[in-house]
Amino acid sequence: MITQFQTQQEPTWLTIIRLLRWDKPAGRLILMIPALWAIFLAARGLPPLPLIGVIILGTLATSAAGCVINDLWDRDIDPQVERTKKRPLAERSLSIKTGVIIALISLVCAAIFAFYLNPLSFCLCVAAVPFIVCYPLAKRVFPIPQLVLSLAWGFAVLISWTAVTGKLENYTWVLWAITVFWTLGFDTVYAMSDREDDKKIGVNSSALFFGKYAGEAVGIFFAITTGLWAYLGIVMHLNLGFWLTWVIALVGWMIQYIRLSSPEIPQETYGQVFSQNVILGFVLLAGIIVNLLF
Repeated sequence: MITQFQTQQEPTWLTIIRLLRWDKPAGRLILMIPALWAIFLAARGLPPLPLIGVIILGTLATSAAGCVINDLWDRDIDPQVERTKKRPLAERSLSIKTGVIIALISLVCAAIFAFYLNPLSFCLCVAAVPFIVCYPLAKRVFPIPQLVLSLAWGFAVLISWTAVTGKLENYTWVLWAITVFWTLGFDTVYAMSDREDDKKIGVNSSALFFGKYAGEAVGIFFAITTGLWAYLGIVMHLNLGFWLTWVIALVGWMIQYIRLSSPEIPQETYGQVFSQNVILGFVLLAGIIVNLLF
């Protein structure tokens, strides 16, 4: 009764912030990272500052819309999962109508930023929408729904790169593949924390698909990510600043794989690994910026 009373007393604006996940910035930042990788690499230096601002705000609006859409689809599933049962739509502290309105506002904001971009980038923004909308449905019909999320994340690279160059290049697709495999890795880790609940409910996840080999699968995804980064660094002639951060990322992903390969994994490990990937993503971004500007 006390918990219910406290929930009812929470200001609506705070509940909306929880719906948008702005109280948990890691998930918002991790979409921004590949977008920023792309604009700095595509520019081969400092991109226009207004474009950096548009990309940052656009990713925030897009990820906010994605969170709300996800919660609308899963409002009857989330109460059955320990990690998600306190989400506003799951606990009915916000109505479906309010959720739909907030999702539409977020999409409109994302669209406003998209209009700043060139026609190709704008078309890619439009193409990304079905992936954002359908990702929550994928877990009901597709054995590896995290792949759908990874493809959605990949649009951050395509949109940002073309916003600078106006075209897709060979380098673009390498960075796209890096983002897809990296996302598959960290989101499989995220799914590992929900395995028992997902199995009970009957929804799919990459963690369930790979079963007892989920940790090995994550290790393979991170190994491919590392290898593709090395290839991109070589073909784009990135210098010592990048390679130092590449080594840091390599060591970080190796440590994460070792932790996930343990027979007994503490529940908090999954969230820690996810958060560490945000840090590693920004470390690599720092290496890219240092390489290009100095």
